[in-house]
Amino acid sequence: MDVLAKFLQQLINGIHVGSIYALIALGYTMVYGIIKLINFAHGDIIMMGAYFTFVCIVTFNLPIGVALITPVILCLLSGILIERVAYKPLRNSPRLSALITAIGVSFLLENVFFKRFGQNPIPFPQIINPSPISLGPLQISRITFITVLISILLMILLDLFIKKTKPGKAMRAVSEDPGAAQLMGINVNSTISLTFATGSALGAVGGILYSIAYPLIDPFMGVMPGLKAFVAAVLGGIGIIPGAMLGGFIMGIAESLTKGYISSQLADAVVFGILIVVLSLKPSGLLGKNVKEKV
Repeated sequence: MDVLAKFLQQLINGIHVGSIYALIALGYTMVYGIIKLINFAHGDIIMMGAYFTFVCIVTFNLPIGVALITPVILCLLSGILIERVAYKPLRNSPRLSALITAIGVSFLLENVFFKRFGQNPIPFPQIINPSPISLGPLQISRITFITVLISILLMILLDLFIKKTKPGKAMRAVSEDPGAAQLMGINVNSTISLTFATGSALGAVGGILYSIAYPLIDPFMGVMPGLKAFVAAVLGGIGIIPGAMLGGFIMGIAESLTKGYISSQLADAVVFGILIVVLSLKPSGLLGKNVKEKV
C-alpha cells in the first residue's frame, strides 16, 4: 500500500469512529445546552444500548429490526426516568450537586449491569457482514459505510428537528432563557425530558454502532467512548450541535492517524492533547462564542 492509500485508509477509519463519537457527543451537548448539566451518566447509556441489543438478539431471539429499535426505545425511556428521578429534584440546586449526582448515577448503572452480567466481556452478535468492499487499494468494511451513513442521517434529522419543529424550537427557547420560555407557555419540564430522551436515543444508537465495530461488551465499556465524546463536544463548543459533530470527527481522525503513523498507545494522549491546545487558544471551543455577562 502506497503512502496516499495508507493515509486515505486511516482517514476512512477515523471518519468511521469519529461519526460514532459525534453521535454520542450530541447527547452531551443537547443536555448541557438546555440545563447546563454535564451528564456523565450518558456514557453508560451507550453500554445499556449495547446490552439491551444483546439481550434482544441472543436471549429473546427477536428479528433484527425489532432488536435494534427496542434498545433505542428502552434507553429513551431510561433517559426520561433518570432525569425525573435524579436531576429534576436538583433543578434549582448548585450545579456541583447535579454534577455529583450524574457521577453517582453513572456508578449505579455500571454496578447494576456488573451485578447482572458479570465483569467478563461478552461477544456482541454479528449483525452486519464484516467483509470489506475494495475500492482500488482501499479496503472499506460494510460496517464503516453503514455506520457513517446512519450517523450523518441522524445528525441531519436532529438538525431539522431542532430548527423546524415546534418541540425543537421549544428546546432552543428553553436553552436561551427558561424563565421567558415558561412565560410564553412552553412546558419547561417536558422540554427538558424530551431533550434527555433524544440524547439517550442517540446514545443508544451510538452504543449499538460502537459494539458492532468493536464486538465485545462489558459493564464499563461506555466510560472511554463517553469520555471521548464529551471531549469532542467540548472541543467543538459545548452546547452547540454542529460543534459536537465537528469535534467528534476531529477526535476520530486524530485518533486513527495517531494509531496509523505514531503509536496506538499514544492515541488517547494525542487526542486529549489536541483538546488542551484548542482550549488554550479558544476556551469556548472551535465553534463556541465568548458570551459576556453583565455584572
